[in-house]
Amino acid sequence: MQFAYRSGMSTQIAVRLPDDTVSQLDAIVATGGAPSRTALVTIAIQRELRRRAAEHDAGILERRGAGDDLDPLVDWTVSRLEVEI
Repeated sequence: MQFAYRSGMSTQIAVRLPDDTVSQLDAIVATGGAPSRTALVTIAIQRELRRRAAEHDAGILERRGAGDDLDPLVDWTVSRLEVEI
């Protein structure tokens, strides 16, 4: 996993976490799995924001339906797709 911060402004916040969660974060950092606690927390928040956006999009698709003018192309592609196991 690659860790990088976007350039630009940041805001410092205080967050209280259970001791066992902090211990797990520290273990990941200590073994080189992440550069810092901040990096891990940032990634977790970004992942949750993406999950919520995907959930929102799924709700829209459920209400409106997924049909569009690309459906025939998708059907054609799937009918010719070979999967190697």
